[in-house]
Amino acid sequence: MTFTSHMHIALSQARAAAKRGEVPVGAVIVAKSGKVIAQAGNRTRELNDPTAHAEVLAIRAACAALGQERLEGFDLYVTLEPCPMCAAAISFARIRRLYYGASDPKSGGVAQGARVYAHPQCHHAPEVYDGLSADASARLLKDFFEARR
Repeated sequence: MTFTSHMHIALSQARAAAKRGEVPVGAVIVAKSGKVIAQAGNRTRELNDPTAHAEVLAIRAACAALGQERLEGFDLYVTLEPCPMCAAAISFARIRRLYYGASDPKSGGVAQGARVYAHPQCHHAPEVYDGLSADASARLLKDFFEARR
């Protein structure tokens, strides 16, 4: 089986988030077959909702589309290392694989900081693959914040 990255879709969602004035993070959920089930970008400001991170929105949309609370066997691509809240949501959803772009030394919850999946209280840890389109993901974030300074 050949690996096909869907990070280009997550990057597209991140660019759309930036155009809305949101921190440019995008996420996409993909079935084993390669079918895209849901995609989202950050909407915390637009929705006045601190939980409206791209990962959470994509998980909600995928669960709603499939009519189920868990996403066993599904993969999540996200442009930035998930924060602890999103890492926990990914665990609760039982996502099979997590692919992310840029690492987040300040607020990450997977390889940095809280390291949610390393805790014995974590009931499910996805396979984690980092660094996919890391440069493009980091550049979006850097450009976004430089424009606001």
